Amino acid sequence: MYNKQLGRRAFLSLAGLTAAGLVLSSCKKRQSGTRIIKNAFGDNIVVPAGPERVAAMSEPTLDNALALGATLIGGTAGRGQSTIPSYLEDKGHGVPILGNVAQPSYGALKEAKPDLILIDGTSIGTDQQVIESLTAIAPLAYTGYAGGDWRDNLRITADALNMTGEADDLVSDYNGKVKSAQRKLEKYRNKTFSIVRWQGDNASLILKELPAGRALTDLGLDRPPNQDRDGEGHSEPVPRENLANIDADYIFLGTLGGDDEVGSGGGAGTVDVERAKKVVGEAAKVPGFTGLRAYQEDHIIPVDGSLWTSAGGVLLMNTIVDQIVGLLV
Repeated sequence: MYNKQLGRRAFLSLAGLTAAGLVLSSCKKRQSGTRIIKNAFGDNIVVPAGPERVAAMSEPTLDNALALGATLIGGTAGRGQSTIPSYLEDKGHGVPILGNVAQPSYGALKEAKPDLILIDGTSIGTDQQVIESLTAIAPLAYTGYAGGDWRDNLRITADALNMTGEADDLVSDYNGKVKSAQRKLEKYRNKTFSIVRWQGDNASLILKELPAGRALTDLGLDRPPNQDRDGEGHSEPVPRENLANIDADYIFLGTLGGDDEVGSGGGAGTVDVERAKKVVGEAAKVPGFTGLRAYQEDHIIPVDGSLWTSAGGVLLMNTIVDQIVGLLV
């Protein structure tokens, strides 16, 4: 989980003071190619007026930058993957990978020569050493927190890219999609929905603050009472003895970032729908799984873990909404 106060102190010590100095020096600097924006902490930072070499080093910033049409010279690999997040392959084809969500490659970033780096709390958290290293390479825009509203992340990303009008259009389009989908899902109003990440022989819940959970809320689809809450910005592990806590009328189940064989405990697994289908069969070996109401009623729906159980932005949200309609209607 991203600690706002600690992150604020770390960022201020590196970027905020620089921004303050530039603001006081003169207006000439801004007119010759820089702008002052506010990051996720509310602090002033200096960014290029028209960034042309952007590195997006978290899943949400990569998603949002691609949606906005920014020129990217690099991005992060998807969580649990060695390539760009699978759902971004069309828009992000050819974007060089400059690290993963937990560890940017400083050498690759330096060689790429970005004029702006985008990042947020879903990736490096409060690691001051990483913040310092990135700030030394290029201006750093911190755009949001783990578990934060994707709209806020999009807004700050767009401000850093000087593309706020485009962001407004993207949010408006998403809202229109949601309204249309709500009408199609009317018959599910009294049903409950659970989102589960399955890894090895363990389950974790995706709660309401994460993107897939926000999509269910936007669509007016209910969660079971024990899941009708926000988490801490990441999936919530469920002890084996409490496996019944994942149950609902319908379960969307994906896998991500681990060796998915029962008894494996973790590793480097796959994330797509076909793997999720296999995982459902493997999970049936875990005591209590076949007793779930959703299992008995054949209401466990395999989904792509890179979409449903990770972080992202406006493209992810649109895709999840489309998939919910496609899977249920």
